[in-house]
Amino acid sequence: MDRRSFLLALTSLPAWRAEAEHAVAEAVEFPAVLPGRKLVFPADHGAHPDFRTEWWYATGWLSLADGSPLGFQCTFFRVRTGIGEDNPSAFAPRQLVLAHAAIADPRLGRLRHEQRVGRAGFGRAGFATGQTSVWIADWRLGQHEDRYQAEVRGEDFAYALSLVPDGPPLRNGTGGFSAKSPDARHASYYYSRPQLKASGQVTLDGRQQQASGLAWLDHEWSSELLPPLAQGWDWIGINLADGSALMAFQLRTGDGAALWSAATLRLEGKNPQTLPPEAVAFTPLRHWRSARTGISYPVEWRVRIGARRFHLVPLLDDQELDSRRSTGTVYWEGAVRVVEDDREIGRGYLEMTGYGERIRLG
Repeated sequence: MDRRSFLLALTSLPAWRAEAEHAVAEAVEFPAVLPGRKLVFPADHGAHPDFRTEWWYATGWLSLADGSPLGFQCTFFRVRTGIGEDNPSAFAPRQLVLAHAAIADPRLGRLRHEQRVGRAGFGRAGFATGQTSVWIADWRLGQHEDRYQAEVRGEDFAYALSLVPDGPPLRNGTGGFSAKSPDARHASYYYSRPQLKASGQVTLDGRQQQASGLAWLDHEWSSELLPPLAQGWDWIGINLADGSALMAFQLRTGDGAALWSAATLRLEGKNPQTLPPEAVAFTPLRHWRSARTGISYPVEWRVRIGARRFHLVPLLDDQELDSRRSTGTVYWEGAVRVVEDDREIGRGYLEMTGYGERIRLG
């Protein structure tokens, strides 16, 4: 969803703000997201560099050989800055690539995470059109035919994971047109790849181990920021144990009220359902306060999807990710279990933003 363009507002990228102050941003007209535009594959797996923001986002649950659970996150952002577009120099920061990576490790009690920023070009950072391929140095998310590969190397963790889809992309919203408010300007093109079979190696503190599990991948692009009243959002991507899949989100105002909600539910063996705002509700049940930032996050939720009620329970409370050196914000991004009628029925990821400062837009 276009929640990430909220993160990537140009003035909130400290890693290159100083350089941008010495450059001149042209009057760039970014393409609009329009209803009725059909997503076409495999072309739409690749980058859309004319649009302002774009991201590929893989998360999932893994099990080590001894059965220990881990969560993982791998996110790559592409930003068209509007700077240096008429400058023939290869050093002009026309496109940026940013990345976040994390491992949720219950034995450690917090996230292992790192972040990177790079200017597209010179082979150090970049992206491809026509298929998923985005990278910064030795961090990369790539696609060969219909199989993804995520590779990250951090200071105290690393992973190399193969992610294999179980079927075609899941188009969110109306055929991939995902509205974020009653105003059609606030929208993105958005699809998901749920129920990805994950396998590969995870390295923790220098020890490499085999791991396998289920993952989820989102790909979204847009040119609009979120509605001006939006303080932040709550989002879930859930792989249900019966093979079904659920994506849901809400945008919140400064006082915590729901500004806009939506969901896509694909029941196993059936066509996906798009649920309108009135059919989706997030209710916080328990909060956790970060000792590092003082931010309080609702880490347990009840989520209503139509007539169903889901209870979200975190793998661990401390899944706060500090990305102030890249996207300029602090947010909670974590693995959760999904319980219905006192029975675990699925696992996935929960993302929460805007619980500290509202994202600065200028």
